Amino acid sequence: MGNVVDAVVQAGKANAGPPLGPALGPSGVNVKEVIEEINKVTASMEGMQVPVKVFVEDDKTFKLEIGTPPTSSLIKMVLGIEKGSGEAGTVVAADITIEQAITVAKQKTSGLSGADLRAQASEVLGVAKSMGLSAEGKDPKDVQAAMKAGEYSDKF
Repeated sequence: MGNVVDAVVQAGKANAGPPLGPALGPSGVNVKEVIEEINKVTASMEGMQVPVKVFVEDDKTFKLEIGTPPTSSLIKMVLGIEKGSGEAGTVVAADITIEQAITVAKQKTSGLSGADLRAQASEVLGVAKSMGLSAEGKDPKDVQAAMKAGEYSDKF
């Protein structure tokens, strides 16, 4: 097996500059082909940072493994915001609904540790809290507790 290049790229907009170009160049693989393939595969995630692994074989062929964007990136996309609060706990940047948390959980399923959709949505709310977001107009911790107590069951 050749080498593996790990990078985080802008979905749909990877280019031959750092981090990919310099890392792939010495492997002898066609960098332009790799970049085109990454951009084709990640086009639907445009606007997000996406983890990418490029496996370069000894015969100069390559295989891609595209990861899931970070939960915070998915939350920002669903809410249509550019960033969370710089003062989490004092300044609320936006409000996420249970439905939006479920949407993010479904997109991120493989990267979450929760056993079911309810637990995964709760994880998403935890990230939302750290981003300075409210959930259903309340502190995300309160919504997590309500979910655990059986509220919002009709959503799952």
